[in-house]
Amino acid sequence: MSDSVVVYRDIYTEDRFKQAYGSDDAAGGSLRLRDKLAGRCRCSKRACLHLLRQRVPIFDWLPRYRLKKWMLGDTIGGLTVGILHIPQGMAFALLTSVAPIFGLYTSFFPVVLYMFFGTGRHVSTGTFAVVSLMTGSVVEQLVPTPLEMNSSSPEAADFEAQRIGVASAVALLSGIIMLCMFGLQLGFLSTYLSEPIVKAFTSAAAFHVTVSQLQSMLGLRLPRHTGTFSLFRTLASVMENLSHTNTAELLISLFCLAVLVSVKEINMRYKQHLRTPIPVEILTVIIATCVAYASSLDSTYDIKIVGHIPAGFPRPRMPNLSTFPDIAGDTVAITFVGYAVSVSLAMIYADKHGYSIQPNQELLAHGISNTVSSFFTCFPSSATLATTNILESAGGYTQLSGLFTSLVVLIVLLLIGPLFYYLPKAVLACINVTSLRQMFLQFQDLPDLWRISKIDFMVWVVTWLSVVVLNVDLGLAIGVVFSMMTVICRTQRAGCSVLGRASNTEIYRPVENHNKCCEIPGVKILTYNGPIYYGNRSFFREEMSRLLGLTPEKIRSWEKARKALEKRERESTVSTVDRGIANTSFSSENEFFKSEKSKSDGEAVLIDCSSVTFVDVAGARLFTQICTECQKVGVHVYLSNCNESVLKILTSSGLMAYMNPQHIFVTVHDAVMYIQQQKEKSAENTTTVWV
Repeated sequence: MSDSVVVYRDIYTEDRFKQAYGSDDAAGGSLRLRDKLAGRCRCSKRACLHLLRQRVPIFDWLPRYRLKKWMLGDTIGGLTVGILHIPQGMAFALLTSVAPIFGLYTSFFPVVLYMFFGTGRHVSTGTFAVVSLMTGSVVEQLVPTPLEMNSSSPEAADFEAQRIGVASAVALLSGIIMLCMFGLQLGFLSTYLSEPIVKAFTSAAAFHVTVSQLQSMLGLRLPRHTGTFSLFRTLASVMENLSHTNTAELLISLFCLAVLVSVKEINMRYKQHLRTPIPVEILTVIIATCVAYASSLDSTYDIKIVGHIPAGFPRPRMPNLSTFPDIAGDTVAITFVGYAVSVSLAMIYADKHGYSIQPNQELLAHGISNTVSSFFTCFPSSATLATTNILESAGGYTQLSGLFTSLVVLIVLLLIGPLFYYLPKAVLACINVTSLRQMFLQFQDLPDLWRISKIDFMVWVVTWLSVVVLNVDLGLAIGVVFSMMTVICRTQRAGCSVLGRASNTEIYRPVENHNKCCEIPGVKILTYNGPIYYGNRSFFREEMSRLLGLTPEKIRSWEKARKALEKRERESTVSTVDRGIANTSFSSENEFFKSEKSKSDGEAVLIDCSSVTFVDVAGARLFTQICTECQKVGVHVYLSNCNESVLKILTSSGLMAYMNPQHIFVTVHDAVMYIQQQKEKSAENTTTVWV
């Protein structure tokens, strides 16, 4: 025997339910703004400590650090990521169109700062391919690469200073934007970059990165193309100059690609058996540097090498503030991409390991990282896909792993950096390309995305095509706009259904999907699955008119019949017969009104508002209009399941002047029971009247 539920209770209107179970407005009324501010501005030792732990999380997690349990994992994970940061930092510096040393600086300062202010325990910050590519486009626009320049000339040093001045200005402005967003508590804005947008964007940007590295892998001296259709212009330029390929650099690139791809595949397939991934990138860099030095490849085969890498810390330097007006638009896009990727990564690993992050605190962490780092000749940084994945798989537990990562980079900056003088740039280009493996593999998500949601699939495809065909910034903007348009279209075309009751239950479901649910005689129950606002009010009205049959022609005929009936009632005495003859004129009008009214399929309309999340002024006025039209034809309107905000707006708009406040119920079943009881009372009180 199946379980059953029997509930006996009174019928609740909204007013009656509030009287019985609502809060006491007088006792629980909202405080004045002055009282709220005074309560938040109170200063105490406890409040200061709480604020310190909240804004500088290291003071929260470090005292609770489990030395024996976490230290080994953080040490191994931090050292592994630090070793990977060295080649990737130099490689991504090439994407940013600056010298490799600045990539090492960007792999050091943001890591240290995020350790103090970040909330993601498994997040590894530093250089990121997509952010570096976008920053490099800005640098190329303002300081384009000359085709011929002696790398040892004073002009070359001035040229590099101009470039890093622009890149650090982008980092500074990006940090300022993030700090302003933190002040305004705008961490939620990252949600506008949905998962399909982020994945499609990073996958398409990987193609831009790959194509931009072709000239370095082939040894071609070509200008870097930026702007719309830059990917195709770069491909065309490479194809035109294939005859000038440097054979030595091509062979180096092919060998490095073969080694890097093979070892990375081994790392992926046997990651369960490897304590830490094989550091193939740093091994490739060391071997390639030794071979280039021993064989004098730069002078013998004219290959491009990294060149001088100064040892020691950089001197603080003011970014080029005069470029702010020129970089503002691109920097906004860079900021949103960097922040969205960082928060997405942090949330993924937080959910996996059972802790939470604070999006607004992440704004503060990355804002401080970019702002402070910009004064030490760093370009924009963010969380990175590859190093974050490696940190987590290598056993990292907390942000303390960033300390060991920064120590590895620090040793390279102080001691080892100059030894990479002979490192071929083709090797760094290969590291750039192979680091994008995860981004290319995101194509595997498309079949599942198509099966789950066709709309999200279209968002993915439109974003990917826009980024690839146009450029990174414009493509991202198109993806965001298209995604928001799909949301707007879905709210504009939300379905309106007629509800029927499952027999002997209080359950109501759409009759078109549940053929055993029956409509209540004399009551038309409607539900609308979306908000009612200025954007969809016309569609909502059309659906209501279609389901209720409230066309303007029928409303006029009903109103005309009602007025004629009222006029006849005033002129006639119902209880008598005029000269022994029935008043056929009055009878015909009455029958016409009843026949017209019966076509409306009910004497009452009940609107279930359980799926109406919000109503604006235009929607509230539409409710009033519907009530007025229903009153003209003698149909009563009832509401049920209104949330507090919807009910407040409807009440404030003056709807209660057109409908009885006692016609708003807590549930659909309450309203149906009330309507049926009213019908029964009306039938009992009805007497036979002859005319």
